[in-house]
Amino acid sequence: MRIFQSRWFQRFARREGIADAVLREAVKRAEKGQIDADLGGEVIKQRIARPGQGKSKGYRTVILFRRGAKAFFVYGFAKSQRANIDADEEEQFKEAAKHVLTLTEKQLTELLERGDFAEVKTE
Repeated sequence: MRIFQSRWFQRFARREGIADAVLREAVKRAEKGQIDADLGGEVIKQRIARPGQGKSKGYRTVILFRRGAKAFFVYGFAKSQRANIDADEEEQFKEAAKHVLTLTEKQLTELLERGDFAEVKTE
């Protein structure tokens, strides 16, 4: 399972102090079927804990997710800052999933080289 984060999500994670290990754990839970919200169209929402706190007061992340293959963290927000994503955003994420999850290795490599995505380091 390869895990990536968008450029936007990288900045968000860095600003909020979210470690790669936390992202790997969120994907590991999803792989086991422990998905906090399945939005359809290979888009899921997973809760992740704030450093030193629990998940309930933590962050919500939007992941373009294909079980056993790839996961792309594309959006995140603090539950205290925002209740949820809206219907238009949800549709945009579903449309993005159609494209991102079907990228060839060559296309993905180009996006990684450009800095549009970064691969989450393995343990």
